[in-house]
Amino acid sequence: MSFVHLHAHTEYSMLDGASRVGEMLRVAADAGMPACAITDHGVMYGVLDFYLSAEGTGVKPIVGMEGYLFLGDRRERPGQRDNSERTCHLTLLAADNTGYKNLVKLSSRAWLEGHHYHPRSDHELLAEHSEGLICLSGCLSAEIPKLIVSGDLAGARRKVAGYREVFGDRFYLELQDHGIDVQAPLNDELVAIGKEMGISWVGTNDSHYTQKADSGAHDVLLCINTATELADPQRFKFDSDEFYLKTPEEMAETFRGWPGACETTLEIADRCNVTISMGEPVLPRYEVPEGKSLGDHLHQLVVKGLDRRYDDVTPVIKERTNYELDVISKMGFEGYFLIVQDFVNWAKDQGIRVGPGRGSAAGSIVSYALGITELDPVGYDLMFERFLNPERIAMPDIDIDFDERRRGDVIRYVSDKYGSDHVAQIITYGTIKGKQAIRDAARVLGFSYGEGDRLTKIYPPLIQGRDAGLARALESAPELRGAYEEGGAAKEIMDTALKVENLKRSAGIHAAGVVIGRNPLIEHVPLKRGEHGEVVTQFDMNGIEKLGLLKIDFLGLRNLTVIELARNYVAKNQGIEVDV
Repeated sequence: MSFVHLHAHTEYSMLDGASRVGEMLRVAADAGMPACAITDHGVMYGVLDFYLSAEGTGVKPIVGMEGYLFLGDRRERPGQRDNSERTCHLTLLAADNTGYKNLVKLSSRAWLEGHHYHPRSDHELLAEHSEGLICLSGCLSAEIPKLIVSGDLAGARRKVAGYREVFGDRFYLELQDHGIDVQAPLNDELVAIGKEMGISWVGTNDSHYTQKADSGAHDVLLCINTATELADPQRFKFDSDEFYLKTPEEMAETFRGWPGACETTLEIADRCNVTISMGEPVLPRYEVPEGKSLGDHLHQLVVKGLDRRYDDVTPVIKERTNYELDVISKMGFEGYFLIVQDFVNWAKDQGIRVGPGRGSAAGSIVSYALGITELDPVGYDLMFERFLNPERIAMPDIDIDFDERRRGDVIRYVSDKYGSDHVAQIITYGTIKGKQAIRDAARVLGFSYGEGDRLTKIYPPLIQGRDAGLARALESAPELRGAYEEGGAAKEIMDTALKVENLKRSAGIHAAGVVIGRNPLIEHVPLKRGEHGEVVTQFDMNGIEKLGLLKIDFLGLRNLTVIELARNYVAKNQGIEVDV
């Protein structure tokens, strides 16, 4: 028989999950599994990566999340211990596109409304966004298992009835067995409840790493997360080395005492069919004068701009302009140019210094006429097709430089114009790079700071700003390779570092990227809170672009600040207005 893993963490469960997405799907495919789920802790960071990586593997991607459920009002902010005791886990899977949208909203609102140590939803949110979601009762840290383990069997049954009322036949009792003492009797009781109340049970393995041999790397990851050493007997660690992507045969053996647990995974996998739309541009709505189309209004602004830019609008200029407008119209990007020129010209009207243009956008006479750029593409013989090519359907990408002191003002203008719920900053994912992996490994293994520092000092320099990686470093740096081949501490540290290198470590915010949505962004993409309260997408810029959302880089450039300060000082002290 086959089996489908419905509770599986990836490296996007940062510093807790050690499964790399590609490897995880390859192992699932090699084992003949027809599908596999992604259920990271409280986030949907890896969903697009997982969904797209599954193409061509023969493994159907099941989109899910292991959410944090607060037993109370998500807006409460109790102390850490109380919060921890009242926060449970819950496994959620999207059965269809409605379920996917509800999962996006549930994850987003848990971050935006309920974040307190963790992004927390509550039973109110769960009921509001339950349509299209399949709910599994969860691991040992979930609400129902906690009640059973504590001996409150009547309370557990009441909660089971409550979940069934919300999810109907999309609620399943989740069984797990990693050799932990309480799990077998817990499974017995869950099956008894299932038989009593007519609810199916399903087996999962709460996978946190791909192969059993990866348990050591996962242990190192946990030590990095908790700033502890492997030798510390009090540190947080998993209770066994069974939390991996087991084969169908291994899962059948695990659940042989609870018949039906494996078969139900296939039933649930059949129910899960989500399609995430890609590529079609989803531009914000730009308001044009009544009776005019986007194309009409753009043409009118461009004609006015040409008269402002050129003393004589020659046939060559007219021909170039008409060609560009035709390409822009055929590609459906009139709104894009109207949106960009609007905030650029607003900034200029507010006295905010704007850069003259960078990259291929300077090759567009439409951009020049609209005031987006300050370089004459005809005069400098710049090529438009490098910027926008009808043979390559892709959203235009105009990076705009602003005086770094006023960048926030421009973003606030955009947010006010299109709605604060339509605008967000964009996430970045930090990974464990070579030098950092060495430092982390040395500390986790209990070696002195000096031992790790010695190895990082003989690590080769970046190549064009990029880390070539530990394997390449061992090949290219004789001193580092020699230290490794001598064995001892250096070899142990490097071997450990290789296990965790390039795993996701942290979530940050893109230095410049801002996304603007046609509808509230929660309709398109999961959101989160940044460290300072910013609203941030859970998908990175590559994911945002794949979804067809408008991403614009608002760059704060210190050079522009210096130029503006210099102009002001010259005007104040010399009475001269310098035109830069």
